[in-house]
Amino acid sequence: MSFEDSVLICDEVDPILNKILEDNGLKVSYEPTITPEQILEKISSFNIVIVRSRTTVTKEMIEKADNCKVIARVGVGLDNVDQDAAKAKNIRVINAVEGAMNAVAELVLGLMLSLARQTARGDRAIRNGQWIKKELKGTELRGKYLGIIGLGNIGKRLGRLARALNMNIIGYDVVPIDEEFSKEVGLMKADLNTLLQSSDYISIHVPLLDSTYHLLDEQKMSTMKNTAKIINTSRGGVVDEDALYNAIKNGTLGGAALDVFEKEPAIGSKLAELDNVILTPHIGAQTKEAQSLAANVIAEKIIQILRGVIWVSLVSFMPEL
Repeated sequence: MSFEDSVLICDEVDPILNKILEDNGLKVSYEPTITPEQILEKISSFNIVIVRSRTTVTKEMIEKADNCKVIARVGVGLDNVDQDAAKAKNIRVINAVEGAMNAVAELVLGLMLSLARQTARGDRAIRNGQWIKKELKGTELRGKYLGIIGLGNIGKRLGRLARALNMNIIGYDVVPIDEEFSKEVGLMKADLNTLLQSSDYISIHVPLLDSTYHLLDEQKMSTMKNTAKIINTSRGGVVDEDALYNAIKNGTLGGAALDVFEKEPAIGSKLAELDNVILTPHIGAQTKEAQSLAANVIAEKIIQILRGVIWVSLVSFMPEL
């Protein structure tokens, strides 16, 4: 079956996405540097719009998208798509959470190891001509308690990796947690407050919603161990960065690793002043494998929608906390 729908790709994506769509007869316009103004001018001509994280699909754009059937995000988060506006125009919004699952989980594991052994601080010291071996007595992950907030695909993958290092896994989610997974990793289910009070490391895997904005705020941080460390690879607004800065600076938290920020690019973040903080520029899904897989997933979902195999939204929403 061949299709004649037109596709606008607004961001840089793996070439396999273009190939699959074109092989199925779709007319692809690949414009990875397109501006918002240009999108507003062109969007009415396209049936499918594809973005990554650079482009924000606004209400104004969607209102002009009179022929659009699908808006696709080659990635996990959907905070750069106005989903309410899309729903009002009966436009399906899809993502590719499957693509980033392993990449994000591995990044979290690497950040935990770096926090535990202070490798980033040691690297910076040597580059600055300092040998601070005596200051870098670390800890091991074995036997520590990892609290995972949000046990979807990424959270479960992280749980399995962490369990392989003999960590103890505590889990919290607002939806029922997979029982098979729970048995596999020996998961201890807990409410959010118990998880925060009990964990040595806390990794967050939830979307940014009104209910998750500043999910970890000053009050929540005050209940955590003063040695506890927060890892956030989900969305920046989930953690109150001012409260995090104050807690670490005052010694009421042990450290943090952030791959996402309330404002990006996070150039000039005061968190960079702190030795026990690791900052990375939103690279959770930035692997060759993840980008290729996400592109494949999105291409296949689009084809299945056009074939009529998939009739409902493919987006997995997290209910409000």
